[in-house]
Amino acid sequence: MHGDGQTFGRELRKLRLAAGVTLSVLARTVHYSKGHLSKVERGAKAPNRELAQLCDGALRTGGVLLAMLSTADSSPSLMREVDGGDSIEEEVWIMQFSPAGESWFQPIGRRQIVAAGMASAMAVGLGSPSTAATGSDLADSSTVAVFQTLFENYRRLGQSVGPGVVLPALIAHTNTLRELSVHAAPRVRRELLRLGSRYAEYVGWLMQERGDDSAALWWTQRAVELAAAGGDRQLAAYAKVRHALVTLYRDEGDETVALARQARDGALPPRIRGLAVQREAQGHAINGDYDACMWCLDQARELLAAAVPDEGVPVIGSTNLSDSVGMITGWCLLDLGRPARAADVLDAQMRQVPAEAARTRARYGTRQARAHATAGDIEHACELARWVLPDVLAVSSATIAADLRELLRTLKRHPQNASVQELAPILTAALTVVTP
Repeated sequence: MHGDGQTFGRELRKLRLAAGVTLSVLARTVHYSKGHLSKVERGAKAPNRELAQLCDGALRTGGVLLAMLSTADSSPSLMREVDGGDSIEEEVWIMQFSPAGESWFQPIGRRQIVAAGMASAMAVGLGSPSTAATGSDLADSSTVAVFQTLFENYRRLGQSVGPGVVLPALIAHTNTLRELSVHAAPRVRRELLRLGSRYAEYVGWLMQERGDDSAALWWTQRAVELAAAGGDRQLAAYAKVRHALVTLYRDEGDETVALARQARDGALPPRIRGLAVQREAQGHAINGDYDACMWCLDQARELLAAAVPDEGVPVIGSTNLSDSVGMITGWCLLDLGRPARAADVLDAQMRQVPAEAARTRARYGTRQARAHATAGDIEHACELARWVLPDVLAVSSATIAADLRELLRTLKRHPQNASVQELAPILTAALTVVTP
C-alpha cells in the first residue's frame, strides 16, 4: 500500500462519514462483518483489493480506495523479455519426448543447429536448398483450406481439454505452415503465413492459459511477424490487446488501458478496435472508473456490431460468446464493486454459452459464482461452483484458477455456512490440480 493500513482506514472512515453511511450499513452492503470493517478503519486489519472495490462501489468514490492499494510488479517488462533474442526467421522449435510419453517443445536458434552440425535437422525442418521444390509441389489453396479446417477443429478441441493436449500439434502446424510458405507461389505464400499467424496467436493464448506469460507474449510476437510477412500488419495492433490481457490478470489497470488504446486507430478494422476498447473497459474497471468503463463498453458494442468477417482467415478473438460486450459488462461490474448487478448480467449471459464451450463456461461460470458470493448469495454461489467445477478441472486454466482462488477466499469469510464447509476442501483440492 501507499502508506500504511492506518492511512487507508482513515480515508475509508472519512469517505463513509461524508456519504452519511454507518458502519453497520456499509457492512451489510459489502458483506464484510462490522467488526472487520472497524478494524480496517482503525488500521488494525489490512485491507484487500476486493474490500477496496466493494467500498468504492458502495460509497461511489470512483476508485479512490482502490487507488490506495498498490499492485505494481517490480519484475522486468514482459515485452522486453520477448523482444530480445533471435527473430522468427532465426529460431525453430524442436519437439522432444521423454520415456514416460511426455512431450514438450524447446526453442533452438538456427545458428545453434548449424554449429552443432545437425545437417539432418536442417534438411528436414529448415527448408534446405537440397530439398527445395516448386510451389505447386508443396502447397496450393487446397493445402490452406486443410490447415484452416484443422485450426477450427483445434479451437473447438481447446474448449474442452487442457492446453497441454493441443499445444504440441498447434506448434508443429505453425512451423509446418512457415516451412511450406518458403517454396509456395506468392499468393499461396501470403495465405499460408497469415494462417500461420493465427495458429501462433492461438498458441500464445494457450500459453497464457498454461500460466506462462513470457511464452504467451513470445508467441504473440511470432504471430505478428508471420502476419506481417504475409502482408497483414493489422495483427500487430491486436497483439497489444493480447498483451493487455496479460496485464489485466496482473490487476495492472493503467497498463491494460494504455496497451488497449494502442489498438484503437481508426484505420484498423472495427473488430480489432472493438476488442481493444472492450479490453480498455476492463482496465478501467480494475481502476474503479465506472464512467470510463461504461463509455468504452458502449463504444465496443457499436464497433463489434459493425465488424465484417475477413474471409479466408479465422476470426480474431472468442467465437463462443453471442454477446461478448454483455458478458464483459458483467465481468467489469464485479471489478467495479457492484456484485449484485454483475450477478444479474452474468446469469443472463451464461444461459447463452454453447454447451460444447467448456472453457468459456468455466471462465465466466467461475466469475458468475464469484459475483453471487461477493453479493452475499452464498448458497447459490456454492451451487454454481459445483456446477462449473468439472469444466474448470477439464480445461486446466491458470487464468480461471485466479478467479477460483478469489471465489474460495470470499466463501471462506462464511466459515459457519454448511455449504461452504462442504465445498471449501473440494475447491482447495481443485486448485492444486489446475494451478501450474
